[in-house]
Amino acid sequence: MAVSGFEGFEKRLELNFFGDDPIIFQLGLRKIDFESIQQVLEAVQCTVVSAVGNSYFDAYVLSESSLFVYPTKIIIKTCGTTQLLKSILPLIHYANHLGLTLCSCRYTRGSFIFPNSQPFPHTSFNHEVTFLQDTIPSNLCHRKASIMPSKSSSHSWHVFTAHSSITHHNHSDSDSDVFTMEICMTELDLILARKFFRRPGDGKTGDSAGKEMTELTGINEINPNALICDFAFDPCGYSMNGMDNDWYSTIHVTPEDGFSYASFECVGSVNDNIVHVLRKVVQIFRPGTMSISTTCSGYNNEMLKKMVNAVEPLGLKCRSRAVDQFPAGETVVFQTFMARRRSV
Repeated sequence: MAVSGFEGFEKRLELNFFGDDPIIFQLGLRKIDFESIQQVLEAVQCTVVSAVGNSYFDAYVLSESSLFVYPTKIIIKTCGTTQLLKSILPLIHYANHLGLTLCSCRYTRGSFIFPNSQPFPHTSFNHEVTFLQDTIPSNLCHRKASIMPSKSSSHSWHVFTAHSSITHHNHSDSDSDVFTMEICMTELDLILARKFFRRPGDGKTGDSAGKEMTELTGINEINPNALICDFAFDPCGYSMNGMDNDWYSTIHVTPEDGFSYASFECVGSVNDNIVHVLRKVVQIFRPGTMSISTTCSGYNNEMLKKMVNAVEPLGLKCRSRAVDQFPAGETVVFQTFMARRRSV
């Protein structure tokens, strides 16, 4: 029987809403009370361990990854054997009570390390797509599901998107220069991964141990302007959410040897220093394999070249690139990288 460990690869769900009352946009979904958020997470099978907010959005570190709540957008990302898609109906319910209507849905994930451990509907991408098709409202009529391949049969990028016919621009990220970047890393450097283990009986809280890991590893240098909410799990593992005005970033680490995994996600602009961000992330984890998925409103070859040029000098060679178009003009680019030399 195959040995199973903790599933690091996350499932990610993004729901966008709209409403006719401009006053709603001031807080919108942020009006959902904490007890209701806990009920949603109970259906998913995770809990809140730490939280922070600013004038733009609220960020929650979860027992399995992260939740971001904007006035008209929710992003929830969970790892392990959570049942993420079970959050959709309760979230729509709470949003409708606030006068908000769902106008788009996006679900993404990589290839699970332990696919046979996943509960329904995450038992296969076909099951997930069927569940999504049956769950989201009919006004989201422009739908597409895609499995984006790489040269490795064990590593693909799974995407499902659905949009309504009416275009709504409630967010600055409708700007063509803005993109979402999702990085997945496996086979982390053994020495660097040890930094995400706590010392037995260290007497620290998850928050204080997390802050120590953030500084020890240099995670705080990825974006020095970000307000960081971090948490270290016992005996190992780490999560953080970063807030920089209305843009978020998040990191999750499963450091155990044999199934080590780390992810980094952020919203950025093509005008940002993406080279600095990528180099810092690679230097912190030194992965054996890495994928970068970017979602934006157009194909930006110059930005993709910058990404490759940023990581190749650090020993990661670009092995594949897949591009696909989705409803509402979204373009997803999935790139995979592999270390040129492996440590024995």
